[in-house]
Amino acid sequence: MAVWDDLIGQDRVAAQLTAAARDADALVTAARAAGGAPAAEPGAASRMTHAWLFTGPPGSGRDTAARAFAAALQCVSPDRALGGAPGCGFCDGCHTALVGTHADVEVVRTDLLTIGVKETRDLVRRAQLSPAGGRWQVIVLEDADRLTEGAGNVLLKAVEEPAPRTVWLLCAPSLEDVLPTIRSRCRLLTLRTPPVDAVADILVRRDGIEPERAASAARATQGHIDRARRLATDERARARRAAVLKLPLRVDDVGGCLKAAQELVDAAVEDAKQVAEEVDAKETEELRAALGAAAGTGGRLPRGTAGAMKELQDRQKRRATRTQRDSLDQSLTDLTGFYRDVLALQLGSQVALANTDVRDALERVASGSKPERTLRRIEAVSACREALDRNVAPLLAVEAMTMALRAG
Repeated sequence: MAVWDDLIGQDRVAAQLTAAARDADALVTAARAAGGAPAAEPGAASRMTHAWLFTGPPGSGRDTAARAFAAALQCVSPDRALGGAPGCGFCDGCHTALVGTHADVEVVRTDLLTIGVKETRDLVRRAQLSPAGGRWQVIVLEDADRLTEGAGNVLLKAVEEPAPRTVWLLCAPSLEDVLPTIRSRCRLLTLRTPPVDAVADILVRRDGIEPERAASAARATQGHIDRARRLATDERARARRAAVLKLPLRVDDVGGCLKAAQELVDAAVEDAKQVAEEVDAKETEELRAALGAAAGTGGRLPRGTAGAMKELQDRQKRRATRTQRDSLDQSLTDLTGFYRDVLALQLGSQVALANTDVRDALERVASGSKPERTLRRIEAVSACREALDRNVAPLLAVEAMTMALRAG
């Protein structure tokens, strides 16, 4: 098993990163042969560099690629001395990097809407440290698109003037999601959506999912690996998707539009509530214990600790907002897929349909409208997503969408 095994349908990217990891290993080896000085730094001719930007559509595996590269940079397999490529997947360096316990690999992901200046400054300070294991200090920032403008400016200086042996691995959906000044200093790797068949195959091999269900989930999510896994394994996710795909048949009148919108938002709120129930209570109890309150007693906290509790509560509220927004966005993605299938039927396209399990509904909507109307409906869903990105009230944005779907 190599570190690239979970990187599905990205052979070109894996080859580039393997070559860079070879050069990185050569730099470390040369530095050690010279007694550790001068510090190894990527040169102009090296395929290794100090800052990388991984972009690609949701589900393409950009985070997986970054974590696999981080592991390859820490690989200590003896096979490297015999010409083997770094990234064996078995050695202590690879294993600890992949499971998140390597001292020199910091993986940063956020369940909030943004990454602020304070968090970024903490990262920059971490990046100045020498690697404890003598190889590379690697910072994986999975949500670089969520950096505020101020946080991006803080990060820029660290990327412009990198510490020796520090590597930044930034992940974002597209180039436009990252400050131009940052992306111009990174080496770009663009990932593509994995083939549906490849996603179905890994669900069967790695997750033990029954082949027919794996194929259905991969097809429904159009190659999005994480969503396909969730759809194949989570009954709630399948029920929510089924409800969303009934929405196009329920917008015949104003009352139906408003009711469908309310149900869509309520489902997102329920998702956020479930996440809160699973995580918030545990976080709160752990913080209370850390601050000196006895577990489960509900006793008063020591003086001067209220601020820490308030900070946690604020963070939990922001996480609930993001969870609700992400859930709504997933529903809107499913809805867009439905109308794309409708358009394919109307145009007589030979492209494989994503939602074959609701073919009757697809054909009903396709026969009752023209392609022009379907395109307007797809645009209405896109407009709703854009409105949510601008922080329009969810119910207002979704109601406007369902009314537009009715008007077509």
